[in-house]
Amino acid sequence: MHESSVLTRRMPLWRLAFRPFFLLAAAFGLVAMLVWGGVWNGKVWLAPYGGLMWWHPHEMLFGFAAAVVVGFLLTAVQNWTGRPGLSGWPLLGLAALWLAARLAIAFPQALSPAWVAGIDLAFLPLAAVLLARPVIHRRQWRNLVFVPVLALLAVANLATHLALFRGAPGLLHGGESLAVLLITLLMVILGGRVIPFFTARRLNRPQASRPLVLEATAIGGVVALVGLQLAALVGGDVPAGVWGVVAGVAALANLVRGLRWAGWQGWREPLLWSLHLSYAFVCLGLTMWALSAWNLVSLSLAVHALTVGGMGGMMLAMMARVALGHTGRALVAPRGIATALALMLLAGVARALLPAIWPQTRPVALDIAVLAWSLALALYLVRYVAVLGSRRADGAPG
Repeated sequence: MHESSVLTRRMPLWRLAFRPFFLLAAAFGLVAMLVWGGVWNGKVWLAPYGGLMWWHPHEMLFGFAAAVVVGFLLTAVQNWTGRPGLSGWPLLGLAALWLAARLAIAFPQALSPAWVAGIDLAFLPLAAVLLARPVIHRRQWRNLVFVPVLALLAVANLATHLALFRGAPGLLHGGESLAVLLITLLMVILGGRVIPFFTARRLNRPQASRPLVLEATAIGGVVALVGLQLAALVGGDVPAGVWGVVAGVAALANLVRGLRWAGWQGWREPLLWSLHLSYAFVCLGLTMWALSAWNLVSLSLAVHALTVGGMGGMMLAMMARVALGHTGRALVAPRGIATALALMLLAGVARALLPAIWPQTRPVALDIAVLAWSLALALYLVRYVAVLGSRRADGAPG
């Protein structure tokens, strides 16, 4: 028997990419946020590579979010292409590389900066190659779009490391913003595919139509923002008005798009309303990004609307649903998961919306956000560790 087959038979955790990466992402997202909450309150000390102000956004984007994205895409590619997904020892190796980067960045004392950067920078390009191979082999050109997105995420990560070597804060903020917009693009593309499909399937109704102009504007608006950020990253001067108009158009198009999915009809289903509300946070974040161009709101708050409310909410909802579907279980939220999903959305409100409306609440709001995020992921782990680490309930492979 093949060695990888032996590994997957004995340890179901290594049968498909969503299993280890959802588990690692949830555990790391919990620990990293607790550490950050302690740092914010002056009670926990950590001396990571790059310093604490570099470590927090970098690890939320290229640690937590990247793990969820890679786990989802390397699982979905099996459905897209009909070819077996990454499993066994290759999957274990990819997960070990991701984990090694997290440890090297958190505890870099024995490593040179070049080694830390090299370990961290290897993950996304390798994931892009692993995704590209079956997609190209099966000529799944519609899904090839995710390969350059992963490649550009690797470029954004490179920018954050180069910023440390060169002492260039502009390069750092540019790389972080590029990563946020690229993950937002993934949420808009994938959300537009799965949210109306899941909603129609669960409510037993036809899917909402997809007007070509609306779809092109909703997705193209975010693509344009990515392009503007790339231009700014290489030294281009993008007028504030251009940022505001493009972000505003993207926000409006995605709001109209999301409303057409009629998510309010699924208010009884946690695995539905959480997806729709997280998509609403994407629209809110894009709106705040537009407002930040005219100094009406902080860009940091716009970023956190996209990352905490949008990214955190949608990723937790997808991790909850995908783990059930791909392990042959009923698509019904386990006990406590509705609370977890609500807590993650509360974290988004506390971190982005509350300080924008009432700036004096910022210190308390940040504590609420840290606590709500941490409890949400803790509840997920309590309910899903066994799901992710055990065989499919229906006995099928995967």
